[in-house]
Amino acid sequence: MPSTIDVVIVAYNRFDLTESCLRHLQAQTLAHQLIVIDNGSTDGTSTHLRERWPQAKVERFEDNRGFAEACNRGVAAGSGEFIVLLNNDVDCRPDFLERLVAPLERDASIGSVAALLLQPSGESIDSIGLCADRTLAGFPRLQGLPAASAGDPHPILSCPAGAAAAYRRTAWQAAGSLDETIFAYMEDFDFGLRLRTAGWRAVAAPDAVGIHLGSATHGHRSAWQRRHAGFSRGYLLRRYRLLRGRQALRTLLTEAIVVLGDLYISRDLAALRGRATGWRAAQGLPALEPPPAEAIDASIGLRDSLALRRGVYGRRAA
Repeated sequence: MPSTIDVVIVAYNRFDLTESCLRHLQAQTLAHQLIVIDNGSTDGTSTHLRERWPQAKVERFEDNRGFAEACNRGVAAGSGEFIVLLNNDVDCRPDFLERLVAPLERDASIGSVAALLLQPSGESIDSIGLCADRTLAGFPRLQGLPAASAGDPHPILSCPAGAAAAYRRTAWQAAGSLDETIFAYMEDFDFGLRLRTAGWRAVAAPDAVGIHLGSATHGHRSAWQRRHAGFSRGYLLRRYRLLRGRQALRTLLTEAIVVLGDLYISRDLAALRGRATGWRAAQGLPALEPPPAEAIDASIGLRDSLALRRGVYGRRAA
């Protein structure tokens, strides 16, 4: 008997993107339950969904609660054996779901699967999961490289990106769901690391392809984006105790370079203030165990990690 699948989509305005995403899901080769979370939209998203997509289960927040809380609400609203998180600005090929959940069907030790997201041209990779350096900084894998590079084993896959990922529900429940303290950015990375720590494997499915249109909801390098990204980084620095132990010096050096670089480029302290707020938010919370060594790409040096933060590769690990 085929496994059941819940597809959870978080929408915040831009109903045009959501509708395009749903039209592509309508053509999927596998049956699935569609769950859409309207995360405080002001463009009538919920009304449009109920009128045009009556088969979808729609949940609504009156205000934007952040990606983690919205995803958790959507996952709790379903009961499928497999959970697929999908951004509303992703258009999937017809066999996307079939290819994405295939590893979960084949191997019970796999807890999560990363899809291949291509940039709008369809020629370059937007991401195929996330990779991590020794400071637990997470980056989109293979971003900017040709689509033909999607099967490359390096950098090592840490976990899927929440924009297009499949999870085994039992693994999701065991890891405790997304951390709702994080409003935006890195909640998928943190969750993926916790899955790996719990013993679940993560794999990539380069034949599960979606086009990431990129809604730019919060603006590229806007103060909002840099503040919330800084919050997530500061929060996880403290939760994972990254300023202690062998990697403390490199972590401090990396963060200093990033914050000073952001100050120079943006002429504000959004990145620093976000990190300070995130650090304070983690006060008193229990430490998180570091992920296993196989989830970290130790070959990503300081220069590479700084290049990856800019969205480019300094050099490719061999």
